[in-house]
Amino acid sequence: MKKPYRVSLVVNLILISIFMSACGGSGRKEVAEINNDWTGNEIKIEAFQDSKVKGVVCHMAHFDRGVLDRLSKGDWFENPSNGSISCAITGPVTIGKIDMDKNGEGVFKQKQSLIFKTLAVRRIYDSENDTLIYLVYSKKIVDGSAKMSVATVPLHGADVTWTHLNTSQ
Repeated sequence: MKKPYRVSLVVNLILISIFMSACGGSGRKEVAEINNDWTGNEIKIEAFQDSKVKGVVCHMAHFDRGVLDRLSKGDWFENPSNGSISCAITGPVTIGKIDMDKNGEGVFKQKQSLIFKTLAVRRIYDSENDTLIYLVYSKKIVDGSAKMSVATVPLHGADVTWTHLNTSQ
């Protein structure tokens, strides 16, 4: 009977490894990993660049549960929805064809659970204040407690080139 148990354990470990590697977003670079406690929980800070806005970098912090925390709570396939974001101009800004309506557009996402939870970032352009807004939020159905953070990148006075002006507002 030990053999089926071992096979099951190996299959579960393989599935967990595949899941953990699939949870990350693309186009990001981890710049910090801070040990939060003795159970292996970490705060990770990742940098990513908006593919349609060159010269702007965003740093997003999020929580990553360790194995001991996952074992003790029994919820293997989920990380908290907490996220924080800050963005800055790093050089001349070149803005391509971006969505100019008030819904903006998604620029980054990262799975936080096997099925339903995603940490997402949207870019919105505030034309009245000539400012890019980056919003990080959890895409999970919650009872009136959506977690979010916002960063603004003022463009007034910056070296900005628009390569494709979108006139729809």
